[in-house]
Amino acid sequence: MNPDAANLNPFLPTEAHLGPLILDGGLATALEARGFDLDDPLWSARVLLEAPEAVRDVHLEFLQAGADVIATVSYQASLPGFRRRGLEREQGLELLRRAAELAVEARDAFWAVEANRAGRRKPMVAASVGPYGATLADGSEYTGAYPVTEDELYDFHRERWHLFAHGPADLLACETIPSLPEVRVLLRLFGETPERGGWLSLSCRDAAHLADGTPLIEVARLCDAVPNLMAVGVNCIAPEIVMSLLEELGRGTDKPLVAYPNAGERYDVGARGWVTPPSPVDWAAEVRRWVRIGARGVGGCCRVGPDRIRELREAVTAG
Repeated sequence: MNPDAANLNPFLPTEAHLGPLILDGGLATALEARGFDLDDPLWSARVLLEAPEAVRDVHLEFLQAGADVIATVSYQASLPGFRRRGLEREQGLELLRRAAELAVEARDAFWAVEANRAGRRKPMVAASVGPYGATLADGSEYTGAYPVTEDELYDFHRERWHLFAHGPADLLACETIPSLPEVRVLLRLFGETPERGGWLSLSCRDAAHLADGTPLIEVARLCDAVPNLMAVGVNCIAPEIVMSLLEELGRGTDKPLVAYPNAGERYDVGARGWVTPPSPVDWAAEVRRWVRIGARGVGGCCRVGPDRIRELREAVTAG
């Protein structure tokens, strides 16, 4: 990677592209729509083991819908998780590498078609760095109530982080991060790999606090001090509170903001399913509001499929 690449922040506007980056939606949602059963501790990473070609196809779906950034199928993929599945360390590392390669292959195949380049910037691949709580499969990424120390969180993230940072992905995407100790760990790892940029997206309990209760403005100020952290934002929260969250983050940082909420449904961990209907919001109108206050990356998370991403791209393009 070009040593100056981390300083070339793709979230900032350029003469050629003034609008925000369109992020993809819920990879797991799109896989479920294809008939895959993801009721598994590995969640979407299960398909990485069983049908990797389907992962590539879903990446292509989101690119065709208008995504400028696609995230790898590694949110719930980790060496401890693979080990519990009976895989050796090297097998786990190879699967993590393959997650990045599948996304790159999809991006390159999309970009090789001349018609796909019209009015588009070359899409990027973000290596999805899911929280420690995702590997527990108990919903703790929405509480931050972890039974481990900060040093143990660092040990959990370190090897996967460095593999992704030195792999083919363009960015690192730290997603659904619920606790201040985990934020500190990930900012420390950004500091260990200054040549690789990325974003940090938070899991929040309300419009002003991280899931573990830490004031959001405190987190934003910590993020502001990390040069290769290109953007900070929120994901997997209800779309109706995105505006308040972005405003709160903007009080603590001048970095570009990102927002990719879920569909507004509530997931019940005990029932292992979504138990409320989607939020009745006008997504096109909302995303334009987010962009007006500084969102430079917008997309969707759980229960948000390619059709919604197409709608967001059209909304942003139309102004």
